[in-house]
Amino acid sequence: MDADDLSVTPDKDFYHKLKWLMFFRLLFATLLLGSSIVLQMSENYPMIHQPLLLLYGLIAAIFFLSFCYAVLLYRVRRVILFAYIQIGIDTLLVSLIIFLTGSFSSLFSFLYLVIIIYTSMVLFRNGSMIMAALCSIQYGIMVDMEFYEILKPFGAEELLANQPWSHILYKVMIIMVACFAVAFLSGILAEQAKNTKKELRAMEAHVKQVEKMAAVGGMASGLAHEIKNPLASLRGAVQMLREDLPHDEDQDRLMHIILREADRLSTLVSDFLLFAKPQAARVEKVQLDKVLEETLELFENDKKCRDMITIIKELTPALWVNIDPAHLRQIFWNLLLNAAESITGQGKITVKTSRRNRQIVVKITDTGCGMSEEQMKTIFNPFVTTKPNGTGLGLSIVHRTLTAYDCRLDVESAIGRGSTFTLIFRQGEPLTSDKKTA
Repeated sequence: MDADDLSVTPDKDFYHKLKWLMFFRLLFATLLLGSSIVLQMSENYPMIHQPLLLLYGLIAAIFFLSFCYAVLLYRVRRVILFAYIQIGIDTLLVSLIIFLTGSFSSLFSFLYLVIIIYTSMVLFRNGSMIMAALCSIQYGIMVDMEFYEILKPFGAEELLANQPWSHILYKVMIIMVACFAVAFLSGILAEQAKNTKKELRAMEAHVKQVEKMAAVGGMASGLAHEIKNPLASLRGAVQMLREDLPHDEDQDRLMHIILREADRLSTLVSDFLLFAKPQAARVEKVQLDKVLEETLELFENDKKCRDMITIIKELTPALWVNIDPAHLRQIFWNLLLNAAESITGQGKITVKTSRRNRQIVVKITDTGCGMSEEQMKTIFNPFVTTKPNGTGLGLSIVHRTLTAYDCRLDVESAIGRGSTFTLIFRQGEPLTSDKKTA
C-alpha cells in the first residue's frame, strides 16, 4: 500500500461506494441476526447457549461499528485509509463467524471471497490483494491453532488433529489460492470499469465542449470580420493624420498609443478568427515523436523555460498521426507555454507519449499551481484566463484545432498539484516511402 494513495483526495463516487458498503454490512448483520433467532427457536437452544451468545455479541458489534463508521465518514481526513481499516475489521469479523460456526468445517469460509470482491470495487486491485493476504493469514492461523488444539472451535464434531494432514493442507491451499485469484480477477475488472467510466465522462465532456464551441465559432467568425475591417480603416486614418499634422510631442504620444492598442486588438481578432475558423489543413503522415522532439528543443531555449523549468521526456519512438505539421507544432507549443506559465520559479514539465489500442496518447504534466474544478469547466472557453496578460484564446484554439482532426484534449488538475493535459490522436500508418515529413 503506497502512502501517496492514502493521501489522495477521494471523489464523490468513493463516498457513495462507502455508503453502500455500510448499508450491505448492516443488511448482512440483520440477516445473520434473523437466522440466529430462527436457529435458536427451531433447535430449542437455551438463552445462555454460549455459541449463540457470542454470535449475538458479534452481531451487536457489527451494528455498533456501522454506526461509528457512519458518524466518522465525513469527519475523517484520510478516507481511503478509513476504508482500509473498515474492510480490515470486516476480515476479522468474518474469521470470528467462521470460528463460531466450526472453523475448518465451517460453511462460511466463502465470506472471505465476498470481502475481496467488494474491496476491489472500492479500493481496486491493490486493496483487494492486501485483503486477500489478510484473509489467507487469518484462516491459516485459525486452522493451525485448531490443529494443535490451542483453540477448539464451536460446532466441531471431531478434533482436526485426527484428520489427514494432506486433507487439511489441501483445503487451506484452496482457500488461499481462491482468495488471491478472486482478488486478481476482480481487481482487473474493477479497474477496467473505472477506466471505462472515466473515458465515458471524458467523451461526454468533449462532446458538450465541441457543441458549445461550434455554436460560438459560427457567430464569432462573422463578428471578427466586422471588427477587423473598421479597425484597419481606423489604423490607416491615424497614420495619415500622424504624417499630415505638425509635429507635437503630446499628440504623437497619443497617436502612438492608438496605433499600439489597434495592433493589439488586431492580433486578438486574428487569434479569435483562428479559433472561430481554423486555417485549412494540409494533412500529412507525421512522425509525432519527431515533431515533439523538435518543438521541445526549441521550447527549452525559450526565455520562459531556460534555466527555470526542467523538461522530462518519455517519448515512444515511431508514433505516426495524420495531421497538418504546422498545426501539430502550434498545439504542442501552446500547451507547453501554458504549462510553463502556470509554474512560479523552478519547476518540471513531463512529456510522455504512448500507444493505447488504435490511439496515440500524449500527456503533458506540469508542477504548476493547478486548477479548481470550476476553472476546469471553463478552461477551453474563449477569453477565459487566469493570467494577467493572457487573452484566454490559447487553449481554445488548441481544442478547436484538435476537434477539426477528430482528436481529443482532456485535462486533470488539482490546486497545488499541477495539471495534466492529455491529447488523444488517431493512430496513423507509417510513411512507406523515403520521403520525410516536415
